[in-house]
Amino acid sequence: MIQATAPATSSSSPAPPAAPKDGRTSERSLTRRLAARPEIGALIAAIAVYVFFFAVASPFREASSLANVLYESSVMGIMALPVALLMIGGEFDLSAGVAVTTSALTASMWSFQLSMNVWVGVVVALVVSLAIGAFNGYMLVRTGLPSFLITLGSFLILQGANLAITKIFTGNVATDSISDMDGFDQAKKVFASEISIGGVDVKITVFYWLVFAAAATWLLLRTKFGNWIFATGGSKESARAVGVPVTFTKIALFMGVGAGAWFVGMHILFSFNTVQSGEGVGNEFLYIIAAVIGGCLLTGGYGSAIGPVIGAFIFGMVSQGIVYANWNPDWFKAFLGVMLLLAALVNLWVRRQATRR
Repeated sequence: MIQATAPATSSSSPAPPAAPKDGRTSERSLTRRLAARPEIGALIAAIAVYVFFFAVASPFREASSLANVLYESSVMGIMALPVALLMIGGEFDLSAGVAVTTSALTASMWSFQLSMNVWVGVVVALVVSLAIGAFNGYMLVRTGLPSFLITLGSFLILQGANLAITKIFTGNVATDSISDMDGFDQAKKVFASEISIGGVDVKITVFYWLVFAAAATWLLLRTKFGNWIFATGGSKESARAVGVPVTFTKIALFMGVGAGAWFVGMHILFSFNTVQSGEGVGNEFLYIIAAVIGGCLLTGGYGSAIGPVIGAFIFGMVSQGIVYANWNPDWFKAFLGVMLLLAALVNLWVRRQATRR
């Protein structure tokens, strides 16, 4: 007898068809992720500018020339960093340029006129610089006026006060030299010394600049305060609704600009021993340009700390490269204007790439 058996069946069910990928959750390619970085456009521009001047200006290729470029970049870049953080937070500070001069004048006159150790003037200048930043931030949050108007008023006040007060105490438009006063040599080592590397003297501001950039990057990407900056710049109403201390964040950012102005002012004072009261006018736009070239949006809520570093480096290369190429320096501002427009277009493209699915 033949016994019928049922056909063998598989113990496991067939695998279900793969779910279709959702473009909203699929991982973007490495190229697109890099293109979405705020500073990528500035990096490409920096490489192009460096290669250009390296090719057309033979003095640009020397190590000492690179040291000069880095020095120019560092003085601009130290201020561009807090300005960029403020812009990411959605605000501007048009008083940043003259605030640097105010800081240097305060330290110089406080020390010389009162015959005090220069470190006393340095501390007083820090207090004054932070107070200026706090005033700008407080006026902004209390009145609700645009930061453009608030800081434009501060700009005019400081510009006039720098000149008038300097004339009252010195009878001149510049401060007296403090090079022979107590504490000057020590302060010069801190703020304006040089470090020899391979036989090339590099200004200490270059190292401060890199350290400050690393600290600002950590602040933005690894701290709660960095999240507050982005949230406040994106939408302060939404940020406040989820518990972000918008008032504290904005005032702190303005005080950060004041701290940067103090540091650069101390460098200028101890580099040249004296300060011209009319200096600094217009530098605020250079700080903003460096931040914009570095990828910070004028509308706030977007940017990085690396971008302004690259933007300031472009500034240094152009300002020194034009000299090394024996070109008319009058073209410098025109070149910066072209770079600003190109940066705005690149930033627009980057934002569109970042939001594409």
